[in-house]
Amino acid sequence: MKYRRLGNSGLKISEIGLGSWLTYGGTVQDAVAESCIDKAYELGVNFFDTANVYRRGEAEVVVGKALKKYARESYVLATKAFWPMGDGPNDRGLSRKHIFEQVHASLRRLDVEYIDLWQCHRYDPETPLEETLRAIDDLITQGKILYAGVSEWSAVNIREALHIAEVKNLDRIISNQPQYSMLQRYIEKDVLPLCKREGIGQVVWSPLAQGVLTGKYKKGEPFPAGSRATDDETRRLMGRLLKDENLDKVERLSRIAQEKDCTIAQLALAWVLREPNVASVIIGASRPDQVEENVKAIDVELTADDIDRIEQILQG
Repeated sequence: MKYRRLGNSGLKISEIGLGSWLTYGGTVQDAVAESCIDKAYELGVNFFDTANVYRRGEAEVVVGKALKKYARESYVLATKAFWPMGDGPNDRGLSRKHIFEQVHASLRRLDVEYIDLWQCHRYDPETPLEETLRAIDDLITQGKILYAGVSEWSAVNIREALHIAEVKNLDRIISNQPQYSMLQRYIEKDVLPLCKREGIGQVVWSPLAQGVLTGKYKKGEPFPAGSRATDDETRRLMGRLLKDENLDKVERLSRIAQEKDCTIAQLALAWVLREPNVASVIIGASRPDQVEENVKAIDVELTADDIDRIEQILQG
């Protein structure tokens, strides 16, 4: 495994991270989820990402139980909060009340004394940003969380958070968790340039574009049985990713993958990792062999010519 610093912090995380969205605590049996986590740990993955809202806390329980057998200092555990966890008016968002309650709830479910990286799962326009940042700063001071990050915040939101932290002498966020892949590149315009300047690292979710960049979806063919595109809950999330033009691009990209003696998924992960500001790509896995295959992406070396050819396909 290879490791990168997360932003300008001293924290080092594996280039491949394992996530638990849409899988652990629900669609994947707990024993299988644990075997995926075990395989990842065996291969040197030290970054494990989850969130309170994943299966309403069940994913955190599964992840925490699976990691319990390993030395706490040997892995980096990340979770998040923002989305509703109940029906009450304060059961959502980034208020001081909700953050404190959800951090402590996550600590109980994960069965740990501290969270390495706690992230604001989205931006909360209904809570003053200073209130959110002060709550995070207090939790860091208390040792409940070690570092803080955000997910899917705009460049404007991130810039404002950094300004408040500087003026009020609060702990800075060190990471952003955006969707980023060959087929979803919106962060390249404003978010990446800002984060590079300010020392904020990216921990990328959906680097395989919800599975489209695995090559399993073919134009004009039925979706594979059991795939995300056949599930009512996840099909809507895939949206335009399954357009014919994207499937054509994947077909052309697969030829480059063949030349590189790697899978299209490994090529796609290596492409995201070409960006130095990306500290880790978060994969999902429902089988241990998927973890093993995806981890091999760290050994795929992309030349300048490879990147140019890929760009021509993506812009085509």
